[in-house]
Amino acid sequence: MKVKVTPSKVHGNVKIPASKSMAHRALICASLSDGTSIVSNVTNSKDIEATVGCMKALGAKIKQIDETTYEVTGTNLFKQEGNITCNANESGSTLRFLIPLAACTNAKVKFLGQGRLLQRPMDVYENEFKEQNIEFNQSDKEIIVRGNLQAKDYVVQGDISSQFITGFMFVLPLLNQDSTLTITKPYESKSYVNLTIQMLAKFGIEIIETSSNSYLIKGNQHYKAQDVSVEGDFSQLAFFAVLGTLNNALSCSNMDMSSIQGDKAILDCIPSFTSNKDTITFAKKQPAPQTIDLSNCPDLGPILCVLASFTNGETNIVNAARLRMKESDRILAMETELKKWSVDITSTFDSIQIHGKEHYKSDNTVEIFGHNDHRIVMAMTVFGLCADSECIIDDAQAITKSYPTFFEDILSLGGKVEIL
Repeated sequence: MKVKVTPSKVHGNVKIPASKSMAHRALICASLSDGTSIVSNVTNSKDIEATVGCMKALGAKIKQIDETTYEVTGTNLFKQEGNITCNANESGSTLRFLIPLAACTNAKVKFLGQGRLLQRPMDVYENEFKEQNIEFNQSDKEIIVRGNLQAKDYVVQGDISSQFITGFMFVLPLLNQDSTLTITKPYESKSYVNLTIQMLAKFGIEIIETSSNSYLIKGNQHYKAQDVSVEGDFSQLAFFAVLGTLNNALSCSNMDMSSIQGDKAILDCIPSFTSNKDTITFAKKQPAPQTIDLSNCPDLGPILCVLASFTNGETNIVNAARLRMKESDRILAMETELKKWSVDITSTFDSIQIHGKEHYKSDNTVEIFGHNDHRIVMAMTVFGLCADSECIIDDAQAITKSYPTFFEDILSLGGKVEIL
């Protein structure tokens, strides 16, 4: 799918989708609970569909009541037998969260994936499972898991992905004995682990933080059915926060200012905003050069590159290496696409440097490629709305991964986007 983006002024209010991170966690917890839960205010996307489908495959009963609400009756993982196939599509969260759960069944579980998903590093699980004689075979087509995960003292590397830590936290409370989980330093993206602990607590599971990088997880715990409403997503808010800052004032509703989401850090990067109840309003204001640390908010990387591009002076984005292991190499993708607009951008493996300016104009229509990555497409759409000449974004269907109505919401604000 191609989309034509024409520079235009935005205004008004947009309802931000529910947090995908929290929706994954809520649906998984509900799927492991004794009894039936209602999970509401879910924004559907391919990633959420992947988690729902996989949990069904693992035995949960999940019924979609309406567009945003699921009724979930939990499964007993330990009773699952035979051959099970889970299609994670392109969802890294789904795959990494559920692999340890698969290792608690009596089944042979096959995980399928699309795009770059099965190329993402899984060494944390592979190495741990090898020590426990759990089968773990990874190829470009599938991952096979079979075995019985044991309670023990686990050590997990802290600078690869917090998704591995969350995966263990979902399953270790179900084992017969206590476990500990120690995270090696540097411990990055801890904010996402805190989201996991918060959601687990809602479903009656206790994770005890014994130090800044270690946890005690008691065994023989039971998930208890709970009705939860998923809060708004600060990683999606970020695109509109930057759009309002660079283009024209706009408001974003469905937000919780008390949220502990790590991507709430976007508010620290924006020069002017106000909040009232569940709404945050962003004023147009020229941003100042800054150094931005992505260690706890890597998903903000692409849109912060756009903010930096329109900032007079040098912006440095550091601790960014994990952007290279996402749906695309997001550092390379943003550098490639922004250079088509003549943005002065350079990078190292772990950082991005941008010398920005206020205006960008091309004599010809700029042809942008989406790299099969929703955050690249969305970031470059914001860039196009703020530039002084039009562009065409190819591979724009990637938005369906997490935010299928993104272009509709841009149109509702007066932004000129046209599906070709």
